[in-house]
Amino acid sequence: MKTVKIIGVPEHFNFPWQLAIEEGAFEERGIDLQWTEIPEGTGKMCQMLKDYKTDLAIILTEGIIKSITEGNPVKIVQEYVSSPLLWGIHVDAKSGYGAIPDLEGTKVAISRFGSGSHLMAFLHAQEEGWDSDKLQFVVVDNLDGAVLALTEGRADYFMWEHFMTKPLVDKEVFRRLGDCPTPWPSFVIVATDKFLRENKSTLRHILEIINRYTVEFKNIPSIDRTLANTFDQQPEDIREWLSLTRWSQTPLNIQTIELVQDTLFNLKLIDKKLGFDKIVENTQ
Repeated sequence: MKTVKIIGVPEHFNFPWQLAIEEGAFEERGIDLQWTEIPEGTGKMCQMLKDYKTDLAIILTEGIIKSITEGNPVKIVQEYVSSPLLWGIHVDAKSGYGAIPDLEGTKVAISRFGSGSHLMAFLHAQEEGWDSDKLQFVVVDNLDGAVLALTEGRADYFMWEHFMTKPLVDKEVFRRLGDCPTPWPSFVIVATDKFLRENKSTLRHILEIINRYTVEFKNIPSIDRTLANTFDQQPEDIREWLSLTRWSQTPLNIQTIELVQDTLFNLKLIDKKLGFDKIVENTQ
């Protein structure tokens, strides 16, 4: 049995992996796929990849591309979710902020530097016409940390996936002022260069299995109720999320790589751009 370590956020996007593991789909191919949830998100996962604490990761596109340009020895091996990520812009429910323009010059909570919540704050500021050089950040580690920081007034707003934060909006812990979708596919599958050198055939088996699950995922009977119960969501919210979400079974294309790098470079979040083959690995 070949042991493979994989990490991802504890969100509904990754439920197909849980199903495949529970049903023994990887074991049938002689693969012991060990899944670890990382609630801190992309910034923490980038560090784990760099430190060889995992072989694979399901990770935000913009976060891992930034990390690769900074020398992280990993490659993108496939697009995982082709639809944009819908970043909700949240404030404490009792705060006096009534609209997004009120947030200019305030403190934004982020899980960590290099995370999606960090990078998207720059993109959102640009879209609003704010001076992104004046953004102020408070590191909160994860969603629970963000709740604490906003409640205590240490930070003023927090950007996180719309539907995963919906229960906090429903409970009037957060108030959502708007959304900021990514202008590119949200999640990719990445592997360390070391794993790619030594285990390309194993990776092909893993991708084949997960692609079979994601193709069929929306057609699973009562999947909306299963997801609602698993993630403390309302069934109608899950159904809306399912209608917006598109899983992918194809390689990430060069246009996406160029768009992400151009955007990050223009926002001064990366200081160089890399060629396509330095970021994406052909696994065929």
